[in-house]
Amino acid sequence: MSVHPLTREECLALDAADPLAHFRAEFTLPEGLIYLDGNSLGALPVRTSARVRELVEVEWGQELIKSWNDAGWFRLPHTLGARVAPLLGAAPGQLVVCDTTSVNLFKVLSAALRLRPGRGTVLAERAAFPTDLYIVEGVTSLAKGSRLELLDHADRLDDLLDEGVAAVVLSHVDYRTGELLDMPGITRRVQAAGALMIWDVCHSVAALPIELDASGVDFAVGCTYKYLNGGPGSPAFLYVAERHLATAAQPLSGWFGHARPFAFEPGYEPLDGIGRFLTSSPSMLGQAALGASLDVWEKADLATVRAKSLALTDLFVSLVEQLDGIEVVTPREHERRGSQIALRHSDGYPVVQALIARGVVGDFRAPDLMRFGFTPLYLSYTEVWDAARHLAEVLESGEWRDERFNRRGEVT
Repeated sequence: MSVHPLTREECLALDAADPLAHFRAEFTLPEGLIYLDGNSLGALPVRTSARVRELVEVEWGQELIKSWNDAGWFRLPHTLGARVAPLLGAAPGQLVVCDTTSVNLFKVLSAALRLRPGRGTVLAERAAFPTDLYIVEGVTSLAKGSRLELLDHADRLDDLLDEGVAAVVLSHVDYRTGELLDMPGITRRVQAAGALMIWDVCHSVAALPIELDASGVDFAVGCTYKYLNGGPGSPAFLYVAERHLATAAQPLSGWFGHARPFAFEPGYEPLDGIGRFLTSSPSMLGQAALGASLDVWEKADLATVRAKSLALTDLFVSLVEQLDGIEVVTPREHERRGSQIALRHSDGYPVVQALIARGVVGDFRAPDLMRFGFTPLYLSYTEVWDAARHLAEVLESGEWRDERFNRRGEVT
């Protein structure tokens, strides 16, 4: 059912009463820009530049190799993991910050297959973010008797769950449509069939409350450069439920996961606990930037963030759903919605480019989806209202037809 859109004056009043409004000062954003792409790359926290500069100029520049001990570099994958864990509803000791989402998926899926000998099928959604599917293809090509089977949608899961399924890999929030899946319900169904559940939480971490432990999840992976504002290429994380830590084994057995890395032994013996999922030396610059962002997130209440996210996305939908040529793809139900809105338009790419030229930044996903991410810590109700007005004007004027908006860059 459509909701009567708010006026701009009503949005200004909401901004004045917003309990999260003070967080805007924690981020660096160009004046006049309406940034609706935090679901792809989060904004720069103000404190990040100083923290990275400190690492470069003092910890590296002055202290040099002493910083592995004195500045805590060596322990950072664990230290940051313990700070990210509360955002995921994970008790300590089950999460490390390391590598990339793709590498971490390779590790946890390989571990899952080893935990389910005699089962070789891995289920994943056909429309999953492609790198997840590529990694699953790579793992199953290396594991004898394993194969990838694609689901048309997660709601078809029961059609394929049988005694041959070892693991299921799903995205908590669909990167294209913004649809939010039922994590505890799906996890229970997968485990009831004897399989292990792996969640990709890239598009939900720091956008909404997540309860990995309470949901009984086996493994999870995710990135930190979207809603977590860790910066481009910032380190990813992986979660392994405590019950699997004693027996789970991953194949990228590098020295950071060794029980005694500085004994320099020729044979591999994994660390006890989550450290066995580490592989190699982390990027200190990326870890430092993420730590600065977590300073901000440790002051934010995720329930309040979620409430504002839903209010912002409700507002945007109410303002754009009647525009000519627009189809709202994201589910209307709150329990099925992440923190983005996807709109279908037959000429979505040039429309997005025309919006960017006006200072409203969203993005495009082939073949016809315009994506708009809603980041409650630095986005206001009035900006959402203004963004919707710009979209209406772009469509009404036809300015998106200009040739310059149809030239595609390497990144869309």
